[in-house]
Amino acid sequence: MARIDGRAQDQLRPVEILPHVNKFAEGSCLIRCGDTHVLCTASVEERTPPHVPFGEGWVTAEYSMLPRANRERSRRDVSKLKLSPRSAEIQRLVGRALRAAVDMKKLGERTITIDCDVLQGDGGTRTASVTGGYVALALACQKLLDEGVLKKNPLVTSVAAVSAGIVEDQPLLDLCYEEDSHAMVDLNCVMTAQGEIVELQGTGEGRAFTIQEQRQLVDLCAKGIQELQAIQAAVLEGGSR
Repeated sequence: MARIDGRAQDQLRPVEILPHVNKFAEGSCLIRCGDTHVLCTASVEERTPPHVPFGEGWVTAEYSMLPRANRERSRRDVSKLKLSPRSAEIQRLVGRALRAAVDMKKLGERTITIDCDVLQGDGGTRTASVTGGYVALALACQKLLDEGVLKKNPLVTSVAAVSAGIVEDQPLLDLCYEEDSHAMVDLNCVMTAQGEIVELQGTGEGRAFTIQEQRQLVDLCAKGIQELQAIQAAVLEGGSR
């Protein structure tokens, strides 16, 4: 099948990560994956939640979509007096993904909160939040190192995420909204720099899928994540791809 935007089956949307977009946050970036744009900021606090063991730190995330991030305006969560179930589920995913990159003992007794605010959504907002969130986290850790607050970098690996799906029986990488809304199968994958899976979310939206099909989708995600991690590394080395 021909894709809506002319991409190959295994091709990412154009990706751009702009670092240091918020002068107040310890780390920040704007990530653009096609028409999905997410602002990611990292904030450091010298305290931890009660459940965190003595001597260790914590990394968590919050996620929300601006009212006009989609084709029609949505109500802000604050107007509903509670976080939407979707936002709550996504921010837990982002937090879990980012914690996989951190040695909490090296971080020490402090919390880094990654805020992921979707400015424009066109599919893959959760995966863009993970990929951009890692860059914001890494920039915050580097700032703490530069200031002498940390003696050793607490990052033990990088993490990135991407989606894949089956549309009209064709496995595709990095679904845009139009593809995602018609997908028979939808899968989100988070991986480390070593190719280890942190999280795998696969759903048969229109039909069940086989283990072989799951492996095809994971292989597509692995290829895309390697490319995303190369972009992350270039940004953190001082570039602005």
